[in-house]
Amino acid sequence: MNGTDYTEEKDFEITTLDDAIYIKMKNDVSLLVDSYLSLWEQQSSYNPNMPLRGLMYFGNLYDAYIDGHELNIYGGSLVKIPTPQYIVFYNGNRDMEAVRKLKLSDAFAQQDTSHEFEWTATMYNLNKGKNEELLSRCKPLQDYMSLINYIRENQEKGMPVKDAVDQAVVKCINSGILADFLKSHRAEVMDVCITEYNEKTFIDGIRAEGRDEGIKEGRLSAIQNMIELGLTKEQILKKYTEEEYEQVEQRLLKNV
Repeated sequence: MNGTDYTEEKDFEITTLDDAIYIKMKNDVSLLVDSYLSLWEQQSSYNPNMPLRGLMYFGNLYDAYIDGHELNIYGGSLVKIPTPQYIVFYNGNRDMEAVRKLKLSDAFAQQDTSHEFEWTATMYNLNKGKNEELLSRCKPLQDYMSLINYIRENQEKGMPVKDAVDQAVVKCINSGILADFLKSHRAEVMDVCITEYNEKTFIDGIRAEGRDEGIKEGRLSAIQNMIELGLTKEQILKKYTEEEYEQVEQRLLKNV
């Protein structure tokens, strides 16, 4: 990521969070090297809230760093801390540019024109044709994307998730892609990949249900407004169903 090369293990300090009070508050990779505190996250679904999540992660990381180095942040001297580097690796199906800057300020309820409060996540798209140079410089990352692409190809053929993952793992091993790692950790990789793809399907389903529920509630609210405005039942049924009208009537009767 930085165009640097380190070969000494002592140059690195792994700072990956084990757990925290937040659900899934476990980052993918976090390390301290050359006064940079780097956090790398992998996402298979686009999430515009990564800057906020990163801010929360780094709060915990800096808290641990301050405690571990016994720094006094309440004194009169400026405390030096590692420079943050927040990277999101995206390998989902959404078509987007090679690099995208996600900003915390985009989530502010009131637009902040001072630009004094910001936290940024740099998202790299790992899909084909987007960041080939980056992948060529990091073989494990390149091999990981090969595994993901094999899984997708199998799913496009109609394979169930478990079979798609299993055959992709076998193909990688036979092709020398992450072979040693997959041989040693095949069961764990299978579990992680299957869980990830099933979780994505579950989340997509929840979102679809939420949209449907929102549309339904919007129609019922519209009917109630029409009733309160004095429109007749015949006028309302020109646009809405008898069942929807009766649901609103029952609501109104309960509130009397």
